[in-house]
Amino acid sequence: MENKLNNPRIVRGWAFFDWANSAYALVITVAIFPAYFISHTTENIPVFGWELSNSALFSYIISFTYLLIALALPLLSGLADYSGRRMFFLKIFTTIGSIACMSLYFFTGMETLSIGLLSFILAIIGFDGGKVFYNSYLPVISSEDKYDKVSAMGFAYGYIGSVLLLLLNLAMIMKPGLFGIPDSDLAVRISFILVGIWWIGFAQIPFKRLPADQRKPVKDFFRVGFREISQAYNSIKPKVNVRLFLWSFFFYSAGVQTVLYLASTFAEKELNFGTTGLIVIVLILQIVAVGGAYLFAWVSSRLGNKPAISAMLVIWIVICILAYFVQGQVQFYILASLVGLVMGGIQSMSRSTYSKLLSGSDKTQLNSFFSFYEVLEKLAIVFGTFSFGLIDQLSGGMRNSVLILGVYFIIGLAILARVNSPKLKTGI
Repeated sequence: MENKLNNPRIVRGWAFFDWANSAYALVITVAIFPAYFISHTTENIPVFGWELSNSALFSYIISFTYLLIALALPLLSGLADYSGRRMFFLKIFTTIGSIACMSLYFFTGMETLSIGLLSFILAIIGFDGGKVFYNSYLPVISSEDKYDKVSAMGFAYGYIGSVLLLLLNLAMIMKPGLFGIPDSDLAVRISFILVGIWWIGFAQIPFKRLPADQRKPVKDFFRVGFREISQAYNSIKPKVNVRLFLWSFFFYSAGVQTVLYLASTFAEKELNFGTTGLIVIVLILQIVAVGGAYLFAWVSSRLGNKPAISAMLVIWIVICILAYFVQGQVQFYILASLVGLVMGGIQSMSRSTYSKLLSGSDKTQLNSFFSFYEVLEKLAIVFGTFSFGLIDQLSGGMRNSVLILGVYFIIGLAILARVNSPKLKTGI
């Protein structure tokens, strides 16, 4: 049968979805669109009678979108787990996201601001909504003992695919004439179209290879999803170490995710980086992140998860302090290398730490516990990006916002210090 567990062709097909949608995560979210947005909007933008700085508005848009996603996540999780229609919804969200990316081509400045904002919101929803159904395929195509290996394959495919497209975009933006494009600005807009085509195009591979839907009666998905998260919350409340770790995770994740989303706007607005320079920064981040993930996995194997995460949080605090004072582009390249060092490790180790803290009896409710974890992470993005934008707006600059992120890392580190579990102190 084509849909047997651990079928190499199906597993590779699943991993190709990461290859497809990671182009959005890298090119739109981090490398190109944030700086393009800042450079093509006025310093202050009127919104419902308020004057918002363009960087604050960008932060608020991310906050608003992830609040919507956090509210919808129980419904999406319920649909993924119980509807039997994974492929149907995966296709829906992929189509929404890819078309939204291509629609960014029509955002050229203040006169088309609404198109840019709406397209960006829909692209985020398409990406994160689709991820729920993509992730839910893992137990369908893989046995539990292969989860880590299959998941790592997806990460690897995503990294390679997104970097390849980013390099093509870099060449196109630096040398538009070689591609028959009159200027770099148009090349940037064409890169948005390429992301959408890449996303929907390569998604056809998993669409064809993954198991077909086996539809079940549609009812009560929203209630079931919220019930799962409620059950997870009630199970977590008496577990002191799990509860403390999740509070720590919330605060430092607010810092991590906000840095990833808004580093490009900071570089563009505070340091006058051009698109080419930002793409170089992102490539540095990606390359260093791979080495950093392996480095801190090694640290964890020797000393345990808690010391490894604590070390990364100290580095994140240093990054925020240095970012406040950074003036030149060379200094920012060095700072980007430090971010890359701890970027991948902190996210992967947080998830594995959470898994270790769950007791044996909890393993039967993994979907519920990780749905709760996902909602918490999305709320952390809302909290981090909203506060970043608010401080930016009130203080008139993004450097003070960066210091606030440093405070979140300090709070996360202080709470993590109170987590007292033998599972996290020594290497395995």
